[in-house]
Amino acid sequence: MPKNASRGYGAVFAVREFRFVFAAHLLSLLGVVVSEIALTFLVYDLTGSPLLSALTFALGLLPYLVGGTLLAGVADRYPARRVLVVCDLLCAACVGVMVLPGTPIAGLLALRCVVAAIAPVFTGTRMAALTDILGEGDLYVLGRSLLRIVSQSAQLAGFGVGGVLLAVVPARGAICVTVGTFLCSAALLRFGTRDRPARATGREAGQEAGRGGALLRDSLGGARLLLGDRRIRALLLLFWVPAMFVVAPEALAAPYADSLGLGPAALGLLMCAMPVGHIVAELYVGTALSPGARSRVVLPVAALGLLPLLVYGAEPGLGWTLTALALSGAGAAYVIGLDQWFVAAVPEELRGRAMTLLTAGLMTIQGLGMAAAGLAAEFLPVHQVVAGAGVIGTLCCLVLVREVHRTAPDGPDGREKDQIVRPKSETGPSAW
Repeated sequence: MPKNASRGYGAVFAVREFRFVFAAHLLSLLGVVVSEIALTFLVYDLTGSPLLSALTFALGLLPYLVGGTLLAGVADRYPARRVLVVCDLLCAACVGVMVLPGTPIAGLLALRCVVAAIAPVFTGTRMAALTDILGEGDLYVLGRSLLRIVSQSAQLAGFGVGGVLLAVVPARGAICVTVGTFLCSAALLRFGTRDRPARATGREAGQEAGRGGALLRDSLGGARLLLGDRRIRALLLLFWVPAMFVVAPEALAAPYADSLGLGPAALGLLMCAMPVGHIVAELYVGTALSPGARSRVVLPVAALGLLPLLVYGAEPGLGWTLTALALSGAGAAYVIGLDQWFVAAVPEELRGRAMTLLTAGLMTIQGLGMAAAGLAAEFLPVHQVVAGAGVIGTLCCLVLVREVHRTAPDGPDGREKDQIVRPKSETGPSAW
């Protein structure tokens, strides 16, 4: 397949293996969203504690940092299909224990942490495996785009499905749905994708295995190499930093709606506006723009994507607020072109760890952004906090855009300055 050949999203679906990956992704996402709602409801029903109920949601984000840094080496050490299937089965087992009536609250929260720690390993491995299935060109970019669109859509649909399920079945029964979705995802990946060798193989990996290198050292060593490279570090930050600030209006949607005297229906619209804007913009960029055009819009859109949040400074009504949120969501479409730059910058033997680190950092920094917005809203009006996030975030993005431009292969600093120099002991993962 030519590296840059593409006929749009239809060409991605024409790849048989991707269809199985897509179906598995959709099933597992719906199951996870439904289980999050059901588990939060169950914890609140058992304890009557709003704090523990909220903590159940928070625990879905915090362990990403642990799993994404300490377990990242798994993504390159073992065949991708094996890693993906085992991750699904482990998650199904954890959720299965949650369903048992005798499981204590502490056990429920601990199992929630385990599932969340596995998630970045699964996501990073799948992202790296997409380059094997779709190549490293435009098909990969569009495949990643489709999975993001599914993630946004599943979040919207999942909350609706979860609410309906909880209206007709007990919370534990709704959680059982997730067991089935994880098992179906494992089956789709096991029988619908090829069994490829581990990404880091050959003589160097064998030498490292002979020295008995530990998984922890391998994972942290990979993160050190990736973050130590100026180009890769700049690209990672361009994924992470805008996401940290753009979550502020979602985190503060409820108090903002209350400050405007809006009801639950308006709150629902506020929560949906940004994902809808993201989906529409990503579909447009993926279908209407050429690979070259998608690459050219990365830096301008990343630099200006948070500016719509400044509208909050004027305490606008519902209509202008929804417009600002939709435009902010549309700004995330710069990631399509950024995906291609990231794949091109990361050496193949580090790709699994790079994707795992990217996922872990993205989820962690969004959690930090939500917490920071909530803390700021304790001392400042909500509309000022969101507008401030737009101002500070835009300034940070401008600095990052400049750094990404300077480290481009054909930029002023050149390619050679930013190449990773890998010590012999860290060129490949060892046996676990």
